[in-house]
Parts: sequence; structure tokens; C-alpha cells
Amino acid sequence: MTGVGFGAFVRRAHDAGRLVVQPRMGMSSPERMRAGLLATRDAAATTVGTITLDSYTRVGDLESAGLAVLEGVALNGYPIVSHETTTTLNVLDGIHGPGFPVQVRHGSAAPQDIFRALTAVGLDASEGGPVSYCLPYGRVPLRDSVAHWAASCELLAHLAESGAEPHLETFGGCVLGQLCPPGLLVAVSFLEALFFRRHGIRSISVSYAQQTDPRQDAEAVAALRALCTRFLPDTEWHVVVYAYMGLYPETEDGAYRLLGKAAELAVSSGSERLIVKTVAESRRIPTVAENVAALEHAAAVAARTPRAPLDGTGTQTYAEASALVNAVLELDDDLGTALLAAFAEGLLDVPYCLHPDNAGSSRSYIDADGRLCWADIGKMPLKGIADVRPKQAVTSAGLLESLSYVRRSHDRYDPADTRARAPARP
Repeated sequence: MTGVGFGAFVRRAHDAGRLVVQPRMGMSSPERMRAGLLATRDAAATTVGTITLDSYTRVGDLESAGLAVLEGVALNGYPIVSHETTTTLNVLDGIHGPGFPVQVRHGSAAPQDIFRALTAVGLDASEGGPVSYCLPYGRVPLRDSVAHWAASCELLAHLAESGAEPHLETFGGCVLGQLCPPGLLVAVSFLEALFFRRHGIRSISVSYAQQTDPRQDAEAVAALRALCTRFLPDTEWHVVVYAYMGLYPETEDGAYRLLGKAAELAVSSGSERLIVKTVAESRRIPTVAENVAALEHAAAVAARTPRAPLDGTGTQTYAEASALVNAVLELDDDLGTALLAAFAEGLLDVPYCLHPDNAGSSRSYIDADGRLCWADIGKMPLKGIADVRPKQAVTSAGLLESLSYVRRSHDRYDPADTRARAPARP
């Protein structure tokens, strides 16, 4: 490895005992985007920057994005394809560099234009995946997404010819964000990482989103690390944990309590990076100041949390993830073809996902202890491995209650839980 770039920065921070924390931040105004990056860089934490793109750019509606730029209409993210290259270069000038790498986050099933735009301004880090940026977000056929992502990986990989080390992060560990048992999250996150590697990317991060039970989450990260150690020996990789992706607590203490637990999970599991969420998540897009407060709170919790990773292979989560990964890899030597076949045959099946290419037979629920469990595995190769409880029928009322489980459990005041209270006001 060259020792430069996004992945190398995260690795150096981890080796020095620091968790890298990162916001999900994107503003359409170049001036506000630059101010957000500066504030992130200057936070009292070890940070990397984020440019999150707008919804028009994400779905490829570049005409609408371009019109919004011309008319000065505010968007819900930065339209990197529609802004002039010089405009984005000015946003990054004096900010992006070896001491503060910047990642572009988007959500696109067809990111070629996005990758061309980010590489044109000297950026080399992004995220997503052929499955995770297709199934939950729209109706783009999975076959098209796989082809788009293969081409996009190869486009980004060419940067290595000029001495850069392009980096891609899987979004697979966040599929639907909630009510997806960790074995499947780990499998999809790892399979997307392997897809990136087979298409020329040598610096990769694998994602996992905080779910409903801390012990189960720790098992999931350990399983993910074990799979990467086994299958990616020639790759620079790290794990990124996402603070909970579902309905966020509505109270300030509840939001900070949940974020604190995400920071604890990241450090204790040996993960290297954390994507934070803020006190405003349940109501609106957060301000820059709220993002900085979240970054600093997560960093403070991380600094007092010891590393205590679990064994990666001796858990239920690893058994499920390994069975799913092995089943997919046996389908075809070409991983893109294998992923298509796996979803077509129901060997991968995301619960409550309505995409036409998802079988939609699997179901999950939260048990009395807060763990995510299978109510129905459909045709996934988990018979005799997963603890399936079909009598746990999932009703619409039960689904809604489950979706708010994390919000409710963290908004309840617990005077004994002082680890992750809101930071003191000056």
C-alpha cells in the first residue's frame, strides 16, 4: 500500500488509538459546504470530511439538479456533477489533503457521473454498492446496478495508475437500516467488499449499522472482521460503524445516549471509524453545529472506552453470515453474476424490502431481549443454522412497534445510565 489516501489515514488513526468520526453532511451552497468541511476538520475529534450529494444527483436527474444550481434553489445535498469543477475545487481548497481526507456519499445505483466528477477535483473516496444502493432505494433493476457498479469501480480503480489509493466503503451493512438480522447485514456488506476488490479496488471499508442489541452488534462486527481477514488478505480494509439508521430518539438525552452506545460499539469491537447521527435526526436535517456536537460527543465517549473485540467465528451471527457468503460464492466465479442468481433464487432475501428483484419471503422480529431474530428465512440457506421462530407472526401493528423500539427504549429516562448523557452546555 502507498500509505496515502482515505484508508491509510483511518489506519494510522486507529494504530494511534483514535476512533475516526465522520458526519453525514451535504449542502447545495458551495459556501455552506466549505464551512461545513472546515467545522468538521476543526472539531475536537479525529475526523474525516463528508460531501453528501442531493437526491436529484443520486437518481441521475442531472437536468433538475443543474436547473436548481442555475436558479439558486436549495437542495438536500451538494450537486457535485452540476457545479462547475472550479467551484468544487474552491470548496476543497486548503481543506482536503493527507491530514483531512474527504469522502463523497451519494446513494446512487448508477454512480459513473458522480465518480467522474469527484475524481476531476482530486477526490478518491466514496461509498455504496451494487446491492445496497439498489434494493432499498428504488426500482432500478439489480442487473443494471451490478453493471453500473462494475464500471464505476473500474473507473475509480484507474486512479491507482497516478499513485492514488482510491477507497470505497460498502453500504451493505446498513441494508434497510433496521429489522434486518445481523447475519444478512454482515454477508451483504462483505460480499460488496469482495465485489469491489474483484473490480480493482484495493482500499475498502466494510459497514455495519448499529441495531437493537449491543451484544448482537458486537458479534456482527467480529463476524465481519473474521470474513475480511479470511477473504481479503491482500487488501487494506477497515470497519465503519453507523449510529442507528432507523427512527432516532426524539429527546436530546436519548439521542446522545444512543450515539454514545454506537461509539462504545465501534471502539470495543476494534472498528476504526464511526458515522455519527445528531440530536436533530428525528425532526430535520441537522445544522453544522449539531454535527460538530455529535462528532465531539462520540469522540469523548470513544476516548474512555477500551477495546474488547469478540472472537469472530464462534457466534450465531458468524454461522449465518458465513453460510450466506459461501452459498453465493458457489453460484458463479463472477461475483456480479453470483449476486444476481442469489437474489433470483432467494438465497439472499432482505426482509420487508419491496424491490422487484428481492424475493420478499423473509421476515424478522425483535425478541423480548431486544435481539433481531428470524421469523421466516424464505429460501435462504439457513435451515438448521438460524433460530427460526415461525410462530412469531409479524403483524402491521407489530412491525410499527418494532420500528420504534430503539427510539422508545432510549427516550425513556434511566437515571443509572450516565455514560452517554448530553454534553454539558458552556
